[in-house]
Amino acid sequence: MSAAKDAELSRDERVEAIVREHSTAVFRLAQSVVRDASLADDVTQETFIKVWKHIDNFRGESSLRSWVLRIAHNTAVSTLRRIKDSATDPSKMPENLDPIPTTRLVEGRIAVDELRAALEELDELTRGIVVLREIEGMSYEEIALTLDVPVPTVKTRLLRARRRLAVTLEDWRP
Repeated sequence: MSAAKDAELSRDERVEAIVREHSTAVFRLAQSVVRDASLADDVTQETFIKVWKHIDNFRGESSLRSWVLRIAHNTAVSTLRRIKDSATDPSKMPENLDPIPTTRLVEGRIAVDELRAALEELDELTRGIVVLREIEGMSYEEIALTLDVPVPTVKTRLLRARRRLAVTLEDWRP
């Protein structure tokens, strides 16, 4: 959104445009952290409520995308911590990702399951870095701003994650 066009839109219209543009990325990031589709939906909604409440406070020190994804990451981590802290019943814990639709080929299913398992072995921060870089295509600097970590941390974690995933998924190389 350009600054001139942004000034013409109402707060609700600006947030609506932000939701349209960033909801998929927010959901993917949330799901990578909480590892449950329905919980990721909740995190996505909570993220955009926070965006709506605080859009007037956005100072433009980073890209709008980075700002929104930072809110999403922080909300997902907080949600996961809250659930882990308050959950005594295993049924209250986040479930694994939804199974792959049965229409997929068996080989594809196995590959995706192995990729998921390999990603599950990564810690929350590293998994978030992988998703933001490899799926969302963000730069190291954008990831660092989004997750509030230094750029060298992003690079190191991404390198280690790639190496680990390469070893784990070695059988799936062409």
